[in-house]
Amino acid sequence: MSRTVYFVRHGQTDWNAEGRLQGQTDTDLNEVGRAQASGNGALLSRLVAEPASVDFVASPMRRTRQTMELIRQAMGLDARGYRTDDRLIELSFGDWEGHTFAELEAIDEGCFARRQQDNWNFVPPGRKAESYQMLADRVAPMIDTIARDTICVAHGGILRAVLQLTGTLTAAQAAALLIPQDRILCWKADRLEWLGED
Repeated sequence: MSRTVYFVRHGQTDWNAEGRLQGQTDTDLNEVGRAQASGNGALLSRLVAEPASVDFVASPMRRTRQTMELIRQAMGLDARGYRTDDRLIELSFGDWEGHTFAELEAIDEGCFARRQQDNWNFVPPGRKAESYQMLADRVAPMIDTIARDTICVAHGGILRAVLQLTGTLTAAQAAALLIPQDRILCWKADRLEWLGED
C-alpha cells in the first residue's frame, strides 16, 4: 500500500470527561478537546508535505467536524475544505447513551460484566444499538475505498474497528483498548503506529 492514512479521534467533550457513553448523540468539543484537535493539526502540518493532495474525510457528527476544522486551520487550510461520510458515525449505544457505567449498574446490576464477557459482539439494549462487530462491518467498505493519502477524523469505535480489520489487534484487544484523543494512528505500508506524545 503506497498511500498513508492518518486516523484521528475527535477531541474531548464534556461527556468524555464525565465518562458518559456518547455513541450517536451529537456533542461538542470542550476546551481540552479543541486544544487536542489543534495539537493534532500542528503535528499533521509537519507530517504532510502537500496537504492539497490529501483527501480529508470526517464523520458528520459535530465533535468530529469541529475537530477536522481545527486540524485544517492548524495546517493553514480552509476549515471547510473536507467531506463527510455517514459510515464513519460512531456506533450506537442504544438506551445506554448519556449514562456512565456507574449509573447503568444502578439501573441494571451486572450489565457491565455481561458486556465484558464478549465486548466486541455485545449489543446494548435499545433500538438501533450496535456491537463493535456491526460497526466494523459498516466501516470496512469505506476503508476499502481509500485510494490516496487521507486524513480521517472519526471516533474511538471507528479506530478500534480499523485496528481489528487490519489484523493489528484481535477483536478482544481492540474492544478493550483506550483510544487517545491527542495522538494520531498512522496506517502506512500495511502497518499501523501511534504518532504523538505518549
